[in-house]
Parts: sequence; structure tokens; C-alpha cells
Amino acid sequence: MRIDVHAHLWSQMYLDLLERFGNTATAVHRGLGAGPTEHELEARFALMASAGIDLQVLSATPAAPHFANETDAVQAARAVNDEYAEIVRRFPDRFRAFASLPFPHIDASLAELDRALGELEMAGVAITTSVLGRSLADPAFWPVYAELDRRASVLYVHPAGAGAHSPLIGPSMTWEIGAPIEDTVAITHLIQAGIPSRFPHLKIITSHLGGALPMLLERMDRQYGWEAPDTPEKPSVAAGRMWFDTVGHNHTPALHAAVETFGADRLVLGTDFPYQADEAFREAVTYVQRAGLPDQDVGAVLDTTAAELLGLTDRASA
Repeated sequence: MRIDVHAHLWSQMYLDLLERFGNTATAVHRGLGAGPTEHELEARFALMASAGIDLQVLSATPAAPHFANETDAVQAARAVNDEYAEIVRRFPDRFRAFASLPFPHIDASLAELDRALGELEMAGVAITTSVLGRSLADPAFWPVYAELDRRASVLYVHPAGAGAHSPLIGPSMTWEIGAPIEDTVAITHLIQAGIPSRFPHLKIITSHLGGALPMLLERMDRQYGWEAPDTPEKPSVAAGRMWFDTVGHNHTPALHAAVETFGADRLVLGTDFPYQADEAFREAVTYVQRAGLPDQDVGAVLDTTAAELLGLTDRASA
């Protein structure tokens, strides 16, 4: 079963709600065909079929319901989770969904996690690479990781679109290079805090081939001992406990670096719909197929590993 773990859907209602609560960056998500209207869904399903993709796991990130005001965060999180649960109910053979939580409010996030993974039967939780400027390694967030660990569930990490909070990245590079930089920083924070080993049943999936990690992991192994000596295990060991989606924008050298660094069994298909659409969407699959990888590796990346992570192997074999 071919599962796309990196796909987005936003209704106008949800984006309007975020805007009302103070999110000024919703324009980048509008008018892209990523809504829940009948026309948009028909076009999406046709595109999925053209790429041989059976199922998408939806995430609202980076349009996450993260607000300093707890009431706003809770209302937005419940709204998008209810929307996602309804669309999964309508199209169970097309969609699963990651829940959004009202971070940084931990008690409220734990309550919504319980509702989303229990009553709404969602596939895990999506979070941005930073939360209102706070690192994902902030110990305040650990109770959420502990609960996901208890449930052996998924934490999907997606760039926040905050330029890693660096003024040098700025608005002209937010997504061009800022997003993979955010991936790299967030993963390194998780590694240095020992999150992958502290919560061994937590299935962490990160975006964009792990950002720059395939190029930097050996460097990290050689330097963490003096620069970050409290890191509890070698960065390469910690990275080996995580998974990485294949959004690489048709760049096979980057895919090869990720395969050689992490192993093909740690990669899962991602398309980044709607930001990769039409032929670019299909290339998210075909660039894996034409990269010259062994057939068993291509099969794992495209068709088996994600189903195993999400507990959908029974459905795939049915």
C-alpha cells in the first residue's frame, strides 16, 4: 500500500479561524487546491491515482493551532481535528490524519491528544519544528512525548515556516532553505536531549530527508563529545531511531545521501502536496523509482515501511 505521509489539507473555515486568532501567514496555504471541496478532492484523488498513491496522511502543519492564548489554541485544534476526522470517515480508503494539538499548553494538549487518538482514531500527532519560538526539546513538552510513547504512536515533525527564528533567513528564504534548516535544527535538538532513546516507542517522522542531516551526521558524531557532551548517545545512533520522509524535490543525490546515511528502511514516501503538484507530485514517486536503488529498497520506501509504522499492514494485505 503506497502511503504519502507528507500531505496537507486546509479548509477556508480553519484558515479564517487561524487568521482571526492572529496567524498572519495563512495566505501561503490558500488557493492551492488543498481544500475539502468536492472539486478539490476529485482533482486530488485523480492526482494520487496518477502517482499510484493509495492513501495520504493529512497534517495541518505548518498552519498549526499554536497560540499563546489557550482558549484560541484549543478551539483551533478541536476544529481542525474534527474536520480531519470527518474527512477520514468519508474517505477511509483515501485518508488518515495526524492530530494537531493546542501547544504550548500541555494539559490541554494531553486532553486533545486523548480525544484525537481515542475518540477520533487519528494516526498520531503533527507538530512544527518549533512552537512559538520554543525548541521541541523543551522539557515542558515531554509529557506529550511520554503519552505518545505509551501508545507507541507517531510524532510527525514539519517545518514551522519561522526561518529557524533567524533574521538572516528572512522572508525571501523561509521555504527555499529555511524549511530544511528548521528540520536540521529540530532533529539535532531532539538528539541532544535524548528524546529518541528516552521515548523508545515514540515513532518520530521528520520531513525533507532530515534536512541537512545526511551531510552532517558524521560531523556530529565526531564533534558532539566536546560541543554537546551531555548528548546521551551518538547522533547517528539517535537518528537511527527515527524516520524521514522522501520530499527531496526530484534531487536524486539528496535521496542517495539519505539512503546511505539512514538506510532505506528509515525512509517513507512524502509528496508535500499541494506545494508539489501536477508533474512535481508524480516525481515525488518516480524519482525514488529511477534513483537506481535496489528493488527491495524502492519497495520499502514507497510501499511497506509507512504502512508498518501506521499499523496498516493488515489492510495492505487484505
